[in-house]
Amino acid sequence: MKKAILGKKVGMTQLFDQEGNIVPVTVIQAGPCPVVQKKTEATDGYNAIQVGFVEQKEQRLNKPQRGHFKRAELAPTRFLSELRLDDIEEYDVGQELRVDIFEAGDRVDVTGVSKGKGFAGSIKRHNQRRGPMTHGSHYHRGPGAMAAVDAARVFKGRALPGRMGGEQVTVQNLEIVKIDSERNLLMVRGSMPGNRGALLRIRDSVKSK
Repeated sequence: MKKAILGKKVGMTQLFDQEGNIVPVTVIQAGPCPVVQKKTEATDGYNAIQVGFVEQKEQRLNKPQRGHFKRAELAPTRFLSELRLDDIEEYDVGQELRVDIFEAGDRVDVTGVSKGKGFAGSIKRHNQRRGPMTHGSHYHRGPGAMAAVDAARVFKGRALPGRMGGEQVTVQNLEIVKIDSERNLLMVRGSMPGNRGALLRIRDSVKSK
């Protein structure tokens, strides 16, 4: 990828396009993200930059974390994340990534952790259909047969009830509708994974043409 940044989900709203149509957008506070460390093939075996996001009190960090930020001569941040970019030569430790690295009309992929739904049945979790509700069937929302007739076990991958949500999700090829450089805000068309305040990673889309 060529460019990426960390952001925080603020919420959803609506904008009007040039034709007067309503466009649902998610507002993301993207950056500023200081570059804390550069990793190169010579020293680490791959090229990447490590960036921070959201300032943090120093007393909330352990000793190795304090030393990491002190070495970079930067204020501590709550989040640290690596961005594997194609060209890291243009970045230096201490440099800040801001929302203006993107432009309106760019296509991006957004990665975050989806909302946790708790324990859910197979109908809600896997979109299965329920059984008949009449004629004394007594089997309405169960998961169905566990395995084949001869099997003495349940095969892996069987759609069963369990914990739903709370997983890493990437929504691809989303359009940036508007950028507010003064407040570091991105307005991206569509919905994003996670609750309000959730950490998001925004990068240029791998499917954009």
